[in-house]
Order: sequence, then structure tokens, then C-alpha cells
Amino acid sequence: MDSVTQVLLGASIGVAVMGRRTALWKSALWGGVAGLLPDLDVLLDHGDPILNMIRHRAESHALLLLTLFAFPMAWAVSRLHRQPQLYARWWWALMLALVTHPLLDLMTIYGTQVFQPFSNEAYGLGSMFIVDPVYSLPLLAGVVAALRVKTMGRALAINGWALAFSTAYLAWSALAQWGVTQHARQSLQAQGLPSQQLLVTPAPLSTLVWRVVALDGERFHEGFYALLDGGRSIRFVAHERGGALATQNTDHPQLQRLARFTDGFFKVQRSRESLVVTDLRMGQEPDYVFSFDIGPPLQAGQTPPVASQISRRMDVREGLNWLGQRTLGHDVPPPERR
Repeated sequence: MDSVTQVLLGASIGVAVMGRRTALWKSALWGGVAGLLPDLDVLLDHGDPILNMIRHRAESHALLLLTLFAFPMAWAVSRLHRQPQLYARWWWALMLALVTHPLLDLMTIYGTQVFQPFSNEAYGLGSMFIVDPVYSLPLLAGVVAALRVKTMGRALAINGWALAFSTAYLAWSALAQWGVTQHARQSLQAQGLPSQQLLVTPAPLSTLVWRVVALDGERFHEGFYALLDGGRSIRFVAHERGGALATQNTDHPQLQRLARFTDGFFKVQRSRESLVVTDLRMGQEPDYVFSFDIGPPLQAGQTPPVASQISRRMDVREGLNWLGQRTLGHDVPPPERR
């Protein structure tokens, strides 16, 4: 999720766990700091944009390492505020604020390496978009109440209800994703299309519209389903995936990295003399966040050049207009296809 939401989640958890034991601004402050810390790995430059992408949400998002880091952090915070007797409580508050950061990230499709240093496998359920106001705004209300409402009992109650609502919304997103996945498989099978390799993720900003991608060798099929579509079959559009080109360059280390990190949801294209590899999970055809120029096909023994990132984004106004219509169940194509 976005860093602002992570700060709000950490602050809300800090307030809920510390309760009346300390000033609410202290628990909100340090909970927010703990919620932000794992994302500071974006400041690290690994010398290549593909490595920067893959190494984000790695060790700094490991559940074990964050749990251990909570010990010295709690010691420092409890001593700073002269509350050594609250060390154990501060540990619980900060540990939960730290570990819920990668757990929330697991709900997105990006990929989070929660089992570092034992495994570098990246996991992502993909039931939440990286920014979702329905999840974030209740957390904001709870934190604001903790800082502004003068009656501590009322402030804690508002924060607790806000945290419970946001958590329930996460469960709803997973349930909605499951339902859309079942409908997508039925739609694909009815149209004679493969449904084994299937990606179902929410469209931006809500869980009311979903994007579906199905891999089919040289092609991938993309479609959208809104919960207000009323069970209407998903209309899929086929796009070239560059499977043969990927096979010809299967030994390219940059291509191997992206193929593994995306679980196969990528496409390869030629741009003049270069190969361009695109992560199909984040964006929609033809606009994607993560596309990389990895240079020309490699010769035997040749060192791959540093990749360069290419991002193409949909016009915001047109995109929001389309999203609004699809949310209402109107079967209109995305802006780039009109």
C-alpha cells in the first residue's frame, strides 16, 4: 500500500495497543514511524531499475527481522519518554505496527518477501489496489480522533471502530476477488479460452471494478468486470505477449529476473534494436507502471547493460471517467481502445 496509508495504519495500531497507558499523541507518533520504516528501502539504489523493483519489499519487509527490530525500538522509545515500565507494551505496539506493514502489502499484487532471509519468494494476494480511500479514510478518521477528541475514551472508541472497519474491508476485498475469479473462469471457458494462468486484481481506487488477465502462450487476454455488471460475461481482448521472443532470449538475466518476479505475467516487445519487458500486473493495456528497456539481445558471454525504466500512464481525466462508468456497470471500453 502507499506510505501514507501505512503511516495511518501504524498510528492507529499504536493508539489501540497503548490505550490509556500513555498520551495518545505519543502512541500515534511512534506507531506511525514504525508503520513507515519498512518503506525506507526505496532510498536504496541497487544500480539498476529492475533490481530496485525486485529488491523493494525485501529484507525491510521480513516478518522475523521486523519482530526483532521492535525490541531495540521499544527500548529506545520507552526510555525517551521515561516509561521503562511500559517497555513490554511499547514492544507489542511497535512490533504490530511494523509487521502489519508487510502484511498489508501482501494484499497488493506487487510482491512482498515476508520470509527473508530464508526465502526471496515474493508473495501478493492482489485483492487491494495500492491506493484505496475506502480503506485509508477510516484510519485517518481514527487517528484524527485520537489527536483531537478531548475525551480519551471516545477517541479510543472511534479509533478502534475505524481499525475494525478497515480490517473488515480487507476481508471483503479477498472475498470479492474470489467471486470475480470464479466468474472469470466461467467466462473464459465459455469463450474457449484458457483459464489456468489467471490474474484478478482491482482497478484503481476501489474493489468495485476488477481487471482480469489470462495467459495464452503467444497472447494474453484482458477484460474487466464490475460488481454491478450483474453476472454479464466478461468481454476479453487479446494482445500479443511476445512468447517466442521471450523464448529466444530465455538466457537474458534481466528477463529471467522479471519472469520470476512477475510469476510469468509479463510481455516482451522489440523497440528498434532493444527488448522491452513489461510487468502486466500493474496497469492495463497499453499503460503500465513497470516497463524496462533491457537493451538488444545478448551475444554469448556479453554482459547485459543497465536497464532503463519506461512508464506510460493513462490520461487521468479519461481514466477516472471510464472507471466511473464501469463502476456503474456500463460496459464501455478503456480510453485507449476507443
